Amino acid sequence: MSATSATSPSPAAMPARMATRKVDWLNLVVAVLLMGAGWPLTRFAVTEGAPTLWLLFGRIGLSCLVCAAAMLALGRLRWPGRADWPALLTLGLLQITGFFTLGYIAVAWIPAGRTAILSCATTLWVVPLSVLLLREAIPPRRWLAALLGLGGVMVMSSPWSIDWSSPAVLLGHALLLGAALCWAGAIVVLRRFPPGRPMLELLPWCFGLATLLTLPLALTQPLGQWNARALSALAFLGVVVGPVALWCSAQVQMRMPAVVSSIGLLLSPAAGLVLSTLWLGEALGLDLAIGTGIILGGAIIAAWPRKAA
Repeated sequence: MSATSATSPSPAAMPARMATRKVDWLNLVVAVLLMGAGWPLTRFAVTEGAPTLWLLFGRIGLSCLVCAAAMLALGRLRWPGRADWPALLTLGLLQITGFFTLGYIAVAWIPAGRTAILSCATTLWVVPLSVLLLREAIPPRRWLAALLGLGGVMVMSSPWSIDWSSPAVLLGHALLLGAALCWAGAIVVLRRFPPGRPMLELLPWCFGLATLLTLPLALTQPLGQWNARALSALAFLGVVVGPVALWCSAQVQMRMPAVVSSIGLLLSPAAGLVLSTLWLGEALGLDLAIGTGIILGGAIIAAWPRKAA
């Protein structure tokens, strides 16, 4: 057998690979849209009087119940196997508890649009972690894509307009960079230790672990008063955004190269900014269009297929 035939996909395998790529991109689009909608919904619920940490606990707990009920109905609610625990702990500790706890605390001080931008700046951490821990060979075009992605984040976050003399603003931005680090760690670990069973079956356990971890945090706040609008936002966050966005993003993180998935997920802040502007009336400037264009260019460069041998 020749070297070419040993390394090249067979003609019969090409349709399956093309279908797989389409599913990957569909998962990415759904994750971007839902993650982008999550932060304006969160900000809306907080402005309606929902305590931040109770909102976080309610969202995660509701997602746990929805996922458990769905798996029970399908007969697929089973205790995780040994090969599933790295992914389960990673999603439960980093991507759900760590990312959302830091982001939800920061959203009380930082506008929802800016929160969506900085909390999703995973490329800042993913590139060095991919090189150091995954030993992934990052070609020059993906280094360029990563730089474009970070440049787009800088433009969209407009650091020149931030009041850096405010301690609350500084702390909020530090928390958002920590949230991005949590998500980057989840991307790297999922690439290194994919679960042994479908990710869908692990979602109840991931959300269950995060629910237990966020309950003590929520108990530090008063329960507050919830009106119908805050409860509606909580319901959508817990029933739709939480389970669907986490599953889609986890699929993307496992199946796409770490740099490609991190840059692709950077598009969610653009969706968040647009929704924050249309719904919450947050200021929208030219920096949104420029930053989004830069990030989109980086995503296209990162995902552009290599030339066939």
